[in-house]
Amino acid sequence: MTESQTLQRIHEQAVEEFLEKGFRGASLREIVKKLGVTTGAFYGYYKSKESLFDALVEPHARKLAEIYATKLNEFNALPQEQQIAMMSAFSKAGILDMYAYAKDHRDAFRLILLASEGTRWENYIHDLVKKEFESTHQFYEMIQQEGQRALNPTLSHILVSGMFSSFFELIIHEIPEEEGLRCVEELYAFYMAGWRRLFHLPGDQV
Repeated sequence: MTESQTLQRIHEQAVEEFLEKGFRGASLREIVKKLGVTTGAFYGYYKSKESLFDALVEPHARKLAEIYATKLNEFNALPQEQQIAMMSAFSKAGILDMYAYAKDHRDAFRLILLASEGTRWENYIHDLVKKEFESTHQFYEMIQQEGQRALNPTLSHILVSGMFSSFFELIIHEIPEEEGLRCVEELYAFYMAGWRRLFHLPGDQV
């Protein structure tokens, strides 16, 4: 068996162990036992449970955050009139890009969502929500008209959190590609209609 094949087997067994028991409950000894390799051989690849979990999660967590940040930065660089006109298009493109990537790397995000307590990734979704919450309020303040009521921060945080939670539910479950894309588009349309009403923006096309 080649080194790359051995590493793939380690990753597959680790994903199974982490998803079954969570990071805290997972055992390197059990992973090694099921692999049928020596502990010494395993430590030639990873020195700790933390480094193994990071190897499974970090590249994909960072890439998804990069996809989100790139789209957000492109939107923020637009003049105000274009931001208002293109908010729907940017939001939809962003969520579809994020879904496509997360779907293709489902194991990494299932680990973050279901098994990351006790790791540096346990607040990953919370951090995305925080960035989106801040961006939402920045956009609202930009378009707010005189006499218009301020956006309720509690409500907007709940809505942003709910949107991300709903999005990642689609990643947790084994949903066929066509159905998953349809769900993403309908989820987007549902939330965008609500945001348009809160923002007092014209138009129903989302």
